[in-house]
Order: sequence, then structure tokens, then C-alpha cells
Amino acid sequence: MGRVVMHNVVSVDGFIADADDQIGPLFDWYTNGDTELAEGSGLKASRVSAAYVRPMWDGIGSMVIGRHLFDMTNGWEGRPPAGEHVVVVSHRPKPEGWHPEASYHFAGAVAEALAKAKELAGEERTVAVAAGDVGGQALALGLVDEVAMDVVPVVFGSGKRYFGSVDAQHLLEDPHVVIQGDRVLHLLYRVRRP
Repeated sequence: MGRVVMHNVVSVDGFIADADDQIGPLFDWYTNGDTELAEGSGLKASRVSAAYVRPMWDGIGSMVIGRHLFDMTNGWEGRPPAGEHVVVVSHRPKPEGWHPEASYHFAGAVAEALAKAKELAGEERTVAVAAGDVGGQALALGLVDEVAMDVVPVVFGSGKRYFGSVDAQHLLEDPHVVIQGDRVLHLLYRVRRP
């Protein structure tokens, strides 16, 4: 089976957005370079960041996100930023008539969402789990293989935590990927299994 990677862009002090869901400068590195991240995306990062991001995005088969992110982005209008499928963790169904052509699925629990995302991604593709509350729950359940962080040199002081409301210790291995981009540090950690 493919791997499950919890991922997001994060401030140095561990926040993926401020208390009002504003991302401030967290995504500036997506547009501060000269190398396109994905064809037609309009996103251009440094050559180093693009060399890291492109294969990661290309390897994603499905994404798992929370309802809050779905509502904030309107599900990217039915076009996932990476992968072909999205599974939304929500106790509410897909909005009636919302992009019926889109491969978006809704699940009532994190474990159910991960099982569906793995099925959709297939054996060779990655399942990307959005960091935050859903990602933190997946980590706490032991369903995450790797943690990917794009660390931006900004301190928020408060806001939405990368690991959500995780309240127990979880050990990660030393990072096996450390790449310094322009205004971002890409880190990839394997989750240590007991």
C-alpha cells in the first residue's frame, strides 16, 4: 500500500493559520521563484523547492481534509490541488448539487476517511492528510506514516495548530528529507512505530 503523509505549510511556532484562518506569509514561497510547480498553476517557487514539491504532488492519489477546509475553499471548486480524489471528514453530507462530476467523498470519521482514501489512491499512490485537527486525529490513531512540514520563517504566536488538538506524545524519526528553499524549509519525518 502507498504511504499516508500528513502535510501542511507551517509557521516556525507550529501554526497553519492564525485564529481567523488567515495564512499571512505562509504561502508566499509558492510565488517567489522562477520554476513552475505545476503546469498552468501560476505557482512559481525556487528551483530547489520545485524539485521537492513536484514529485510529492505527482505521487498523491487522494487527499483527506476536514469539513472546515472544504468549506473555506469550497472544495477548490471540485478540482483538488493534488491527486484525483478528496475524502472530506464531516458529519454533514456533500452539499446538494455541488460539483457532481468531482471525485469527492464524505466520511463521518477519520479512520473511515483514510480507508476510503487508500482505496481510491491505489497501492502505489500517496494519501495526503491535511494537517490540523483531521491530521492530528489520524496521527493519534496511528494512521500516519510520515509528517511533511514546509516551515516558513514567521512566528504567529497563536492560531490553528499543525497537529490540531493532539494531547499525547508521538515520536518521529530524524528527518530523512531536509531541503532549504527560498523562505521555506522542507522537512519530512517518518513516524516512529512502537
